[in-house]
Amino acid sequence: MKITTAMGNVTPLGVSEAENSIQFVFVSTCMDCGVILYEGRDGAETLRIPFPEEYRVGNMHTMRVYGIKEKSFLYSFYEGKNEVIDPYARGFSGNSIYGDLQGVSKKRACYKKDDYDWEEDRNPRIPYEQAFIYCMHVRGFTQHSSSKVRHRGTFSGVLEKLPYLKELGVTTLELQPVYEFDEVYIPVWEGSGRFGGNVQPPEEKKNYWGYTRGYYYSPKNSYAASEDSRREFRDLIKQLHHNRMEAVLQFYFPEQVHEWEISDILKYWVTEYHVDGFHLKGQCTPVSLICTDPCFADTKIWYYDFPENCLHRESTLRNRSQIYRNLGIYRDDYCYTMRRFLKGDEGLVGTVLQFMRCQPEHAGQINYLSNYEGFTLMDLVSYDRKHNEENGENNRDGKDYNCSWNCGAEGKSRKKSVSGLRMMQIKNAISLLVLSQGTPLIFMGDEFGNSQGGNNNPYCQDNEITWLDWRDLTKNREIYEFLKKMLTFRREHPILRQESQMRLMDYISCGYPDLSYHGEVPWRPNMEYYSRQAGILLCGKYARINRTKEDDFFYISLNMHWEKYACALPKLPRGMEWTCAAGTGGDLKIVPAADGQHVELPPRSIYLLCGKKKEEGEEK
Repeated sequence: MKITTAMGNVTPLGVSEAENSIQFVFVSTCMDCGVILYEGRDGAETLRIPFPEEYRVGNMHTMRVYGIKEKSFLYSFYEGKNEVIDPYARGFSGNSIYGDLQGVSKKRACYKKDDYDWEEDRNPRIPYEQAFIYCMHVRGFTQHSSSKVRHRGTFSGVLEKLPYLKELGVTTLELQPVYEFDEVYIPVWEGSGRFGGNVQPPEEKKNYWGYTRGYYYSPKNSYAASEDSRREFRDLIKQLHHNRMEAVLQFYFPEQVHEWEISDILKYWVTEYHVDGFHLKGQCTPVSLICTDPCFADTKIWYYDFPENCLHRESTLRNRSQIYRNLGIYRDDYCYTMRRFLKGDEGLVGTVLQFMRCQPEHAGQINYLSNYEGFTLMDLVSYDRKHNEENGENNRDGKDYNCSWNCGAEGKSRKKSVSGLRMMQIKNAISLLVLSQGTPLIFMGDEFGNSQGGNNNPYCQDNEITWLDWRDLTKNREIYEFLKKMLTFRREHPILRQESQMRLMDYISCGYPDLSYHGEVPWRPNMEYYSRQAGILLCGKYARINRTKEDDFFYISLNMHWEKYACALPKLPRGMEWTCAAGTGGDLKIVPAADGQHVELPPRSIYLLCGKKKEEGEEK
């Protein structure tokens, strides 16, 4: 190979094509550094090209190489005698089999010219009030043989399940890390430290979740069924958009990743992979910089909190009508409050009502009762305590208190009284989630009762603990159908998912506030410390179906006490009556009362009542 070199630009980092040449940019404090080229797919070293001193700008070594004819090649950098994998590589070879330690050790950066046809692909930009989020681990979603997909544990496997996700009502996929990372590592023995006493650490542990510093510019090779993870991931994104669905990627940045790198990484995934958003994880993430960057104005950004200058950025913009509400508040406070209310803790009614109403003006509010970390929804009602023994840390890892309740038996139970109560509690959890004004999120498999055996921290479990067993979809079809039904109500009735927070006022002079609270007596909520009940009236006059027809009245009845609860329903406009739309405790009898209608709620139940016009001939 006959080559010549010239000084290049300092961006982009890594390897790129530039003016009939290949440009290499390497960040290093070492003066003795350069490029190593390899022959073939897994071949031997063929050439070393040092970075001349005069091509250095600060600690950035940049060089254009003329004469490389191959459309793709393997390479790495060197510092003295040490070989260095390019942290900015756009692709890799040698690690296409998940969990293959030998493949990880042979990992080498791969450069390949890109010619993907996006076919006028467009991001759907789904508003938060119309979204339903499904959080998943790409491998765990379809790796189990019961998934019955051709390409298990891959991007293609997710693609095969798109009809299922669409039927459920999913609009947004949140993907745990899909950038390249090393999933196999040997843990460091710390004597009496992390593993405790004389307990020996496992010989090998998987980094199943991927929350570690990664190679942030490349989709994960072992999540691809083909040899081209970049094309396969793009195919998934393009098909999601074709079905008016979107993808939000989790990115974890430890302290070692510099702030100036993070913004460039995210921009790369927006421009090269058309992703719709990011869930940022890590305490040193430059959130303010990212949120105010005009490149991300149409990109969803999720974080546990945002500075005020990010939430009110529209005050500096001229055309407020063109603002896309892209920020999303993503934290655990809703989760643990609702879990405690679900199991019957007292002193929570006021906070629960506040969370169910919460819909910030400047950001989405993302609500969930389970996620990748902590108990699944089924385990939440099946275990009082964590069972992480198989993680190899003496059950010391993971949260000790999960606000869970096992309904009378720890783990699996054949008792009909226990299984029946668990089913009701799962439906109660779904009802709380879907009937809250914020954006609902579930973790994969919660829609059909997936269990992780009480493991609330399966970060290292690449096995049937974390893989979805799709046979549960048949076994627990009742959960799936109930969730679909509740999501349909939410989708068809905009009063259940308002764009802005409801005011508790009659600001259109219709005789009803947009939202009001009730108790045993209409218009008088029970807010005492011992109360576990509440009624929520939503006036459909404040929302329009298809921008023309007034929505219906809805009344949400909550009873998380272990005893039945009697309440009088607020009066509806003349000619209307309450009917039961959905419920978790069996049939609900609505009976006439002197001041309207009356119901008696079963223990631990939630009902959604709908105000409908009386059938002709019924009204006196």
